[in-house]
Amino acid sequence: MRLAIVGPMIDVAISHVAAQLNQSLRSRFGVAEDLVAISSLLEQDGSVVPEVANKVVAFLVNVERETMPYRVGAPHGGPARSVVTNAPVYLNLLVMFAANFGGRNYAEALKFLSGTIGFFQARPAFDPQSSPGLDPRIDKLTLEIENLNTADLSNLWGILGGKYLPSILYRMRMVTIDEGRVTGQDTPILRPQAAVMP
Repeated sequence: MRLAIVGPMIDVAISHVAAQLNQSLRSRFGVAEDLVAISSLLEQDGSVVPEVANKVVAFLVNVERETMPYRVGAPHGGPARSVVTNAPVYLNLLVMFAANFGGRNYAEALKFLSGTIGFFQARPAFDPQSSPGLDPRIDKLTLEIENLNTADLSNLWGILGGKYLPSILYRMRMVTIDEGRVTGQDTPILRPQAAVMP
C-alpha cells in the first residue's frame, strides 16, 4: 500500500527559486532573455556547457539531512485504526549561484552577482503567501548565505572541476521527501473507563 506523495522533490524547490530570481534580474536590469539557468558548468567529459554562458548558473553542491527534531510519525486514518509510515526526510540543500561571465564581461558577472545577493536579501523566504506559484506541497523555503573560507572554497571548486567564478553559496532550508509508503497498521489500545461510584 502506498499513499500519495506529500513532499516535494529537490528539483521543484530549486526550479522555483531560480525562476523567481530570473524574473527579478530580468526586470531589474531590463533584459528580455533569461539570465538564470539550472545547470552544471561542465559536462561529464569536462567540456564547458555552452548554454550557460553569460548567465547566473544555479546548481546543487550538496544535500544535507536536517537534524532538528520534527514530527516523527505520519499517522493516517480514523481513531479505530491508523496506518504507519516511515518518517519524512528533511533536507537542506547547498545551492551555488555562479555568475558565468568571462573575459570582457567580467564586470557583468559582478553586477549580476550583486543582483542575486540583493534579491535573496529582500526575499530570504518563500511561502505560498509571498510566492503564489510555489508548489502547494512546500510549506516554506528559506535561504541563508553559507560562508566558506579560502581553503574550503578552493577545495569546492576543485571538486567541481572548474575555475573559480564570482559566486555565492546558499543553504536552502527545508525540502521534505515523503513517499508516503505504508509500513504497517496500528490499532490504538483503548483504556477502559473507571467506574463512577454513586
